Amino acid sequence: AMEKSYVSVLLLLVATSCALAKDVGKKETKESSTKPKLPQTLSRGWGDQLIWTQTYEEALFRAKNSNKPLMIIHHLDDCPHSQALKKVFAEHKEIQKLAEKFILLNLVYETTDKNLAPDGQYVPRILFIDPSLTVRADITGRYSNRLYAYEPSDISLLYSNMQKALKLLKTEL
Repeated sequence: AMEKSYVSVLLLLVATSCALAKDVGKKETKESSTKPKLPQTLSRGWGDQLIWTQTYEEALFRAKNSNKPLMIIHHLDDCPHSQALKKVFAEHKEIQKLAEKFILLNLVYETTDKNLAPDGQYVPRILFIDPSLTVRADITGRYSNRLYAYEPSDISLLYSNMQKALKLLKTEL
């Protein structure tokens, strides 16, 4: 009986993030040929005044050398959940201020590092990595089947998770 009640909850939560569909590419080419793409900054709209790293390797290198935590945002341009979260994230003054204390990376593709997908590849998902280059799988959002997913309504939880990631540093280093 217990398991049955879980199923309905999980089905509800699955809708909160975009599965990474394999045929994303097809739609993309059609769109980009019709409307000219603006040159994209590394921020991709998540905070244009913040300093973003270009690659995962560079981000890891900088986290280790600067002794700052790394925040990685996985997202997709044509995922409405990613877009909604991005808008709230970019307009949230406290989050933008706090983000300055992190090495920042946002990705529209998956890396080969399986540690960045502890419970699967979905977007949007946000993971924190400490300067010892450990993925902090313990810093999670509120959805049991998408541990690192955040909705726009979860923005204050994301803010406190960012604070948590910074606090870890002080206690552990």
